[in-house]
Amino acid sequence: MTLASHHARFVVLASPGAEAALRALGLDPAPDGALLRAHTEDAEAARAALRPLPFDWSVRALGAPAPKVFVSDMDSSIIGQECIDELADFAGRKAEVSAITERAMSGELDFAEALRARVAALKGLPEPVLQQCLEERVRLNPGARELLSAFRRAGAQTALVSGGFDALVGPVAAQAGFHHSLANVLAVQDGALTGGLAGPIVGGPAKAAMLAELAGRTRAAPEETVAMGDGANDVPMLRAAGFAVAIGGKDVVLDIADAAVRQGDLSVVARFLDIA
Repeated sequence: MTLASHHARFVVLASPGAEAALRALGLDPAPDGALLRAHTEDAEAARAALRPLPFDWSVRALGAPAPKVFVSDMDSSIIGQECIDELADFAGRKAEVSAITERAMSGELDFAEALRARVAALKGLPEPVLQQCLEERVRLNPGARELLSAFRRAGAQTALVSGGFDALVGPVAAQAGFHHSLANVLAVQDGALTGGLAGPIVGGPAKAAMLAELAGRTRAAPEETVAMGDGANDVPMLRAAGFAVAIGGKDVVLDIADAAVRQGDLSVVARFLDIA
């Protein structure tokens, strides 16, 4: 053990492409499987150096406990698609809806207002299109099942909470292996979408509430909770979690993240948490 690692309070794991950035911090990364491992006393300096890079990375307290709770977003996180954009494609309005989605996920638009505008674009779609979209368009991201299996082996409670729609979120949660799921409900009348929602909006506050609920059930300390997401409506749960994982490259989540998945395989999160 080097002197630096002897006094270190944080473990840094990163893709090999981040080696130069780690060495620029005065760290001494060494291979650890497919990743590099280093130790640091300055977690924020390590995060700041890694955030702009297109590589997977994490900065976690040395000796941190195993997770008891995991809550994740779905669209562009557990799956590679934005379901509302794919549904809009069936209505011939994908470009319009996708533009709204991008601005909402970057924090430029109020989530609830953006959701209502996008749902309105789906008015008149036959209800069976939901199942068609699920079968033809929706795909789990690489490593999703492996990550959920790792959480289950660790004894963690898991939830998929999405600003999307329960007709898609429920089946995806089952495919991936989540214990719980929560999402918005599309209103249907006479076999077609009305362009509205049935029930309250599930957005950022609901995601944070699910994290708190599961933490209460499992008596998890903050450092035993993990949240993962890619957009602005994930920020409340990412802030509340003991370990926040950003998916993709949006600053709104990277700026508060303890880890990032930038190269597509979600199973790396299990490595970050030492539950692989």
